[in-house]
Amino acid sequence: MLDLVGKRYYWFLLSLIVIIPGLLSLAVHGVRLSIDFTGGTLWEIQLSRPVQPGDVRQVLAQHGIDDAIVQTADNNVVLIRMRELKEGSPEKEKLVQALRASFGDVTELRLESVGPTLGTAIRNRAIVAVALTTVGILLYIAWAFRNTNNPFLYGIAAVIAMLHDVAVVVGIFSILGWLRGVEVDALFVTALLTVIGFSVHDTIVVFDRIRENLARRAAPTFEQIVNYSLVQTLVRSINTSLTVVLTLLALYLLGGETIRTFVLALLIGIVSGTYSSIFNASQIVVVWENRELHRLFARLRRQHAPA
Repeated sequence: MLDLVGKRYYWFLLSLIVIIPGLLSLAVHGVRLSIDFTGGTLWEIQLSRPVQPGDVRQVLAQHGIDDAIVQTADNNVVLIRMRELKEGSPEKEKLVQALRASFGDVTELRLESVGPTLGTAIRNRAIVAVALTTVGILLYIAWAFRNTNNPFLYGIAAVIAMLHDVAVVVGIFSILGWLRGVEVDALFVTALLTVIGFSVHDTIVVFDRIRENLARRAAPTFEQIVNYSLVQTLVRSINTSLTVVLTLLALYLLGGETIRTFVLALLIGIVSGTYSSIFNASQIVVVWENRELHRLFARLRRQHAPA
């Protein structure tokens, strides 16, 4: 049988290797926020012929707007999110002329501005949503595993694994924002909440198998029971995640450019969620049940105690 639990500190080390660069980038550079959070302008126009979002972005970049988010819709409608663009300003007139020169007739459907105050409100609501989700998950898992010796331990382990996945996704996007100018928008928050749900779902499946094997004493020790449960659920977890990953890969490679960042966040989160459910959450339960941290701190105190 595979000894997954016996190598738990290698799994923890691998997680740290992935997370630490992202956290450092987050501390130094933060994340590159879109106008959904910083404020800006939503410009909806209709062109005389179909265009690609990249072509519109190229025209905008030639006039100093290199961070615009462009989406296309039916009837040659183009949605442009960019920094503030005032009605009747010379800058707007130059953009209209440039678009006409490249794509033909341009009909303006609407021009709306999103102030920094609204952007801050969206950001705060996103933070509150993640916080409430975390508390709800902790309470639910504690209730679901109320018949175990330490129900809150399972909830805490699931939350730690969930935060691991959030840190991986946000850290990688911080690095991408620094190196490639990738921005996070409201869809990124949606992807993050989806990743949280997937991660906890996969973790609960593993924990439920551990609970069943504990009830029927499937192995002599707790560590062996957890390892046996992981081996039982390993193939199921990988197969389930693989089907999602393949679908997301197809969307990322073949889908529209407007959803590529959203799909990338989901792709990273699903892979991380599968890993954390198997190699982090259950291992944390084992470390706690074996009182390994208690013994480690006791050893450190003895080493630093005065002679």
